[in-house]
Amino acid sequence: MKNIQKSLLTLLLLFVFQITFSQITKEKALVKGECGMCKDRIEKTALKSGAKTANWIAETQTLEVEFDISKTSLDKLLKNIADVGHDNEKYKTDEDTYTALPECCHYDRAASFEEAIAAKNSEHTASSESHSEDHSEDYSQHTEKEKTIEGVKLTKYQEATALNKKEAGLVFNINSKELLKAACCNLSESFETNATVDVSFSNAVTGTKQLKMLGLDQKYTALTKELLPEIRGLASAYGLNFIPGRWISGIQLTKGGSTVVNGYESITGQINTEFVKFNKNPENSVNLFADFNGRYEANIVSTSKLNEKWGQSILLHGNATIGEMDDNNDTFLDRPKGNQINAAYLLDYNDLENSGLGSHFGIQYLVDKRIAGQVGFDEKLPQISQNKYGVNIDINRFQVWNKTGYIFKGKPYQSIGLMNQFTYHKQNSFFGLRNYFGEQKTYYSNLIFESIFGNTNHKYKTGASFLYDDYNEDYLAQNFQRTETVPGLFFEYTLTGLKYTLVAGSRLDFHNLAGTQFTPRINFKYDFSPKTILRLSAGKGFRTANIFAENQQFFASNRSVEILQNGGKTYGLKPEIAWNYGASLQQDFKLFGKKASWITDFFRTDFQNQVLVDLENPQKIVFYNLDGKSFANSLQTQLDFSVAKNLDFRVAYKYYDVQADFASGRKEIPFMAKNRGFFNAAYSTKKEGKDAFWTFDTTVQYVGKQRIPNTASNPTNLQLPEFSDAYMTWNAQIAHNFNKNIRAYFGGENLTGTRQKNPIVDAQNPFGNYFDGGMVYAPIMPANFYVGFDVNF
Repeated sequence: MKNIQKSLLTLLLLFVFQITFSQITKEKALVKGECGMCKDRIEKTALKSGAKTANWIAETQTLEVEFDISKTSLDKLLKNIADVGHDNEKYKTDEDTYTALPECCHYDRAASFEEAIAAKNSEHTASSESHSEDHSEDYSQHTEKEKTIEGVKLTKYQEATALNKKEAGLVFNINSKELLKAACCNLSESFETNATVDVSFSNAVTGTKQLKMLGLDQKYTALTKELLPEIRGLASAYGLNFIPGRWISGIQLTKGGSTVVNGYESITGQINTEFVKFNKNPENSVNLFADFNGRYEANIVSTSKLNEKWGQSILLHGNATIGEMDDNNDTFLDRPKGNQINAAYLLDYNDLENSGLGSHFGIQYLVDKRIAGQVGFDEKLPQISQNKYGVNIDINRFQVWNKTGYIFKGKPYQSIGLMNQFTYHKQNSFFGLRNYFGEQKTYYSNLIFESIFGNTNHKYKTGASFLYDDYNEDYLAQNFQRTETVPGLFFEYTLTGLKYTLVAGSRLDFHNLAGTQFTPRINFKYDFSPKTILRLSAGKGFRTANIFAENQQFFASNRSVEILQNGGKTYGLKPEIAWNYGASLQQDFKLFGKKASWITDFFRTDFQNQVLVDLENPQKIVFYNLDGKSFANSLQTQLDFSVAKNLDFRVAYKYYDVQADFASGRKEIPFMAKNRGFFNAAYSTKKEGKDAFWTFDTTVQYVGKQRIPNTASNPTNLQLPEFSDAYMTWNAQIAHNFNKNIRAYFGGENLTGTRQKNPIVDAQNPFGNYFDGGMVYAPIMPANFYVGFDVNF
């Protein structure tokens, strides 16, 4: 490991040395224009002002230039471009010069750059939008005045899912267009058309879904909201249900080591969700949803302008599952009943153009209740007074947060931001005769300062963070309490060259229970050409395990819980620490005369320490720290292409090799298929009349065999095979946009009808020794159909 760290340091020093003696730089800036004559004028002016190359892109209003910093500067180029009639991100032209331009060159001076970009994009048909190159990252990186603090950006996405070519890490931008391809009732269903994330059921009784990335469980991925910690701690089991799909404006998915700015818990990557916010024009929408098995949902989203500087968003969500379904006749509900009320209010202040100050405030409250177990269980009666097995889960959650940022006058590259969030989470629940109570109070703060060394080729971010977690848990007759306090410091340096980007950072966290932790991370991107990109990454992460909250899928069983303590201060266990390494190659090309993209990536995760969940004795669940090796190898290759106008295909294959040294020897991690296949097709008709068109989406997934924990000590009729059968699932949706404001959709999930025959072991004797609802490796419910309706006004 020391040799690896030395190699990473040597790599960083080599590139710092290289850039020190290089005078050529590559920059981008926002410049307004309208037509081909504008393009010619802007580029010629840049070249006359000393640029070696210049390229102005109308669709993104972006000027790309290369120049010798010893002979000219970006400031000089932009000043001269403004002098010939083109407003840009730093200088405005005078009215007489603008008026003297040819009529075809008269761009909208009153429009913001975002509105100008949107206007240009609206000129294209739906086909050109789906196939055009994504320049959203150009816009977000160079509109510094539209940025309050890290993560608060006004971004225009063109493609439903786009790989961010400018990021050193492997980052996918997923926008609302992708989310509309499926039901997407909540965050757990937002990745059904995405090959990177695996979505699986984790329990046959509570019906909860979990995400897996790079072959490892959801707990190793940092799940954030507005770049603030979100689904962690006691929210691990059900937190994906707490973010309604209609509240999401975009998702940023990072594979492998992410930035140190956002914390130390990310091991396999980060998934950040952005809420819908006010953006120039008021928006109001209502969504109604129902499936054929008794689930109903309503969403209301309203954004409005309060005055020139203030905007607000009101987000409301309610759902209810009232249908009782036991399709396999095992006496247990296939899906829990229940309801959720969820409300959020967002308030935004934007005075970046004048004072340089911006602020975002949010508050959210939800009540989530679910009832599961055997058909006929009466939730109004205590479990001890009836012979029907029941599950009752009540969750209350409250959050309030603020993000405030300031951009220094005359220095758009320099800013300071402060994030603060308080979370209160309480769960009261029982699983048959087993009770579980959990209460969490969390405060998080992050101070970030961003600036440059000399020029924008050398950027850095530095700051300090603080995390406070207070946990109080009851399981059966045992009480577990702990308080974690984690002050931390971080520094991250970004080096940008003509063909490469290097991001190297580290953080030092002073954990009161886990001790001082050093977390380095590095990401490197090299552009062999604009269409061929290599990425390399390496990094470390650590976390403290919440063994009860993260393993609630096994509460619906009669397994006894055993903790093999080894002197650690969290349940007597030591923290989890892992290194992640990755490499990817992206290639864009033409296929069938249309744009296509192929990407292959490989990641390996090595645990220095891990809390293993041992299920090899069917009467026990045992927690203990790793003694030996634990690793995960993940290989994915994906091809995105079009075979006809408006017909897009996505094909992917994934191979996982995930093993650990358990007490009984080295074994594959259970419920993880080595082989997975993915196919998605999306088609949209040409817009007619008042923007009326149809969309068709379908997704087929293949899941290979998975290892099942050992059940050999069970009676013969209650034993499970060593490996599950492979299976396939098929989802599809048809939607019709009547106009810009009205949309209806109809779809189906698991149309192959694939189901695990006996997801509950010994379901007929739920209070017996062998009852187990956690042995799930395939869908539980049969084919399910749904309808939905969207109205915007």
